[in-house]
Amino acid sequence: MTAKGGAAPSPGGAGAAAGTGRFFTVGLVTAWYSSNIGVLLLNKYLLSNYGFKYPIFLTMCHMSACALLSYAAIAWLRVVPMQLVRSRVQLAKIAALSLVFCGSVVSGNVSLRYLPVSFNQAVGATTPFFTAVFAYIMTVKRESWVTYLTLVPVVTGVIIASGGEPSFHLFGFIMCIGATAARALKTVLQGILLSSEGEKLNSMNLLLYMAPIAVIFLLPATIFMEDNVVGVTIQLAKKDFTIVWLLLFNSCLAYFVNLTNFLVTKHTSALTLQVLGNAKGAVAVVVSIMIFRNPVSITGMLGYTLTVIGVILYSESKKRSNKP
Repeated sequence: MTAKGGAAPSPGGAGAAAGTGRFFTVGLVTAWYSSNIGVLLLNKYLLSNYGFKYPIFLTMCHMSACALLSYAAIAWLRVVPMQLVRSRVQLAKIAALSLVFCGSVVSGNVSLRYLPVSFNQAVGATTPFFTAVFAYIMTVKRESWVTYLTLVPVVTGVIIASGGEPSFHLFGFIMCIGATAARALKTVLQGILLSSEGEKLNSMNLLLYMAPIAVIFLLPATIFMEDNVVGVTIQLAKKDFTIVWLLLFNSCLAYFVNLTNFLVTKHTSALTLQVLGNAKGAVAVVVSIMIFRNPVSITGMLGYTLTVIGVILYSESKKRSNKP
């Protein structure tokens, strides 16, 4: 019996609610994986297989969709409360982050023109190494020697994978390293520039402000570096309208990568997110090899495996060092 004659909660109702919650979480994770891997594979298809050789314009399409859909999600659908920019200084900081973000995405898209997705993911897995380097240089934040030691297999694995990659391309490799370093730099910069309580923004609001600024940066770059890209796209559309649908779908997918990442972060634990993040790269590698049939070597796969093991050890070491 319960106090004051209240009815006891139904075990069946609690079980149903828990089941619904698990189903919702699985759905979110599936959407997160699908959007992440989908946009990666579609970028590869457009830039390499389809022959749409305009990575800056493609990135600008992504950022335009992110700007419009972010506003719709926050202002109209109220997915999260809107956070306002409080000062010009804060806006300047967001613009600096947006510039680094542009560099990361453009470099990553350029690399996909020359490298298979499997190798692209292997190089991208070295993000913790660059994060640790930038954190040390910019904040003089030192990790434990064990944490630094775990970065050895991360870097060694990529060196081995590079030597065993049948489709290795030096320029594509440099662009991929640049994209990975810029992604790590953005993370460190975000922690420095938006560290005060009055300036902190959640990832959805940060995207709302960064995306339109990114479009402003990318527009002149597209005009000067990718000659007559709009005219070429129109001509392609006249021959095959599929290109328009591919660009629209790809751009919307780029936004859903950010949306699902935010929702998965919100509805799962940090440990679950860490495990899922480590597994996502491996799933992307397997799926890309099945779709694009790019040649892989045993040496390359061993190198990638070593890198993933290093990333897992690094994450575990960071988690333990952050415990009080």
